[in-house]
Amino acid sequence: MLDNLNVENILFLDIETAPAYANYTDLPEVFKKLWDKKAGQITRSEDETPEVLYPRAGIYAEYGKIICISVGVVRTTDGKQNLRMKSFCNDDEKVLLIDFSQMLNSHFNKPDLLLCAHNGKEFDFPFIIRRLLVNGLPIPRILDLAGKKPWEVPHIDTMELWKFGDYKSYTSLELLAALFNIPTPKDDINGSQIYDVYWNEKDLPRIQTYCQKDVITIVQIFLRYQGKQILAEDQIIYL
Repeated sequence: MLDNLNVENILFLDIETAPAYANYTDLPEVFKKLWDKKAGQITRSEDETPEVLYPRAGIYAEYGKIICISVGVVRTTDGKQNLRMKSFCNDDEKVLLIDFSQMLNSHFNKPDLLLCAHNGKEFDFPFIIRRLLVNGLPIPRILDLAGKKPWEVPHIDTMELWKFGDYKSYTSLELLAALFNIPTPKDDINGSQIYDVYWNEKDLPRIQTYCQKDVITIVQIFLRYQGKQILAEDQIIYL
């Protein structure tokens, strides 16, 4: 599986997002009304008011912002592969996206290079593109899908690959890691805690660590898909 792809031509990534404002009460009036309408669509009980649901706003590009993008590339040095990790984290989303775009334009601007994420086609890639547009920034070539046929899109999705055409369910990164016996040091926070860690604890470095762990797991799963050995801890380099 995927034997035709060179892992060193792939940029693996994961994003973490949070609501654009710390609290529901901080929302501008126009967005408060729009969020009320959105909350009415996703609520499951009378107790789930728009204010109660607001911590979930971060998963929607219209109400959230990107607070961290972690990326990883596999490189071979002296006959040994290693994974080089880098993160873009900032409270100012525009600064984060400018830095991330500069990296893509400088190092991932060739036709044979690819992006890979877990559920990336449904979440990470479109979220990044939408937030680039909201911030008035150009879309890097590798993210620009305009006019491309499906087979021309340079994006790989480890969740989509696992479906093999079956679109009935979502398979988590955690489940795939367990299936392939990949160690995942998820010993701190999970996605549902990002709002609290970001807005209440104001601990962006902690979120960065969480995001990096997801990228490492995506890389390991991709290597398993290729029938290869996963990387050891001493093969991971943080830049």
